[in-house]
Amino acid sequence: MIIAHISDTHIALDTDDADQRIRDFESTIVDINALDPAPDVIVHTGDIVHNGRADEYAQAVATLAKARAPVYVMVGNKDDRGNLLKAFAGCGYLGANSEFVDYAVEDFPVRLVMLDTLNPSSNKGDFCSKRVARLKEMIDAETTKPIAVFTHHPPFEVPVGPEPHHFDSREAMADLTDTLQSSGRVIAVFCGHVHRFAHGNIGDIAASVVTAISTTLRKGEYPAEADARPLYHLHRFDPKRGFATETRIVGLRS
Repeated sequence: MIIAHISDTHIALDTDDADQRIRDFESTIVDINALDPAPDVIVHTGDIVHNGRADEYAQAVATLAKARAPVYVMVGNKDDRGNLLKAFAGCGYLGANSEFVDYAVEDFPVRLVMLDTLNPSSNKGDFCSKRVARLKEMIDAETTKPIAVFTHHPPFEVPVGPEPHHFDSREAMADLTDTLQSSGRVIAVFCGHVHRFAHGNIGDIAASVVTAISTTLRKGEYPAEADARPLYHLHRFDPKRGFATETRIVGLRS
């Protein structure tokens, strides 16, 4: 199984770099479409748009409609739940009146569990008792397959950058990490938000962060060949060895 993991496209229509953000997003989808072998699925871990506006989502939906693989999205701190749900209502995997944008994808050898860590009043994440209960239900709904969890805010310490913790409270992050570890079936956690690459662990669970697709917003240092080129992750799953992650540079073919 191959998962193309993108994040933090931050589509905006009224910023100086608006056209560049759209080009970065569009060129990434073109690059993913050209992969051989093709990915089984594309997951976008949030901050799809920058201001949560319906017109921004219309642009994002139009770009994602060009993807050849199935696409699954989740909410980031810059997203608006209501407008996101309306924009992607036709996709069939989101409840139109959901309180949270969280769900499980059951069609692959690995179950994909998407989490909503949005706190509408903060850029940092939250994971309330309702979401803990919902996560437990999603984990327990099927007991034979391994699980990969996707979330916008990384629920582990990210030592690079000015903010090592990306949840408003340590208690909320602890509730999330305790729930992730409880079943023994979660084998990987994949995140966005930080706009740079990072790796960590949640107990015995390997966790990673993919950088922002938007080249004008990403942070950290990158090789010269990635200058002005978006980057994304390919997560390849092997039943015996688990996940191996490759960083892809858009438009650069090996």
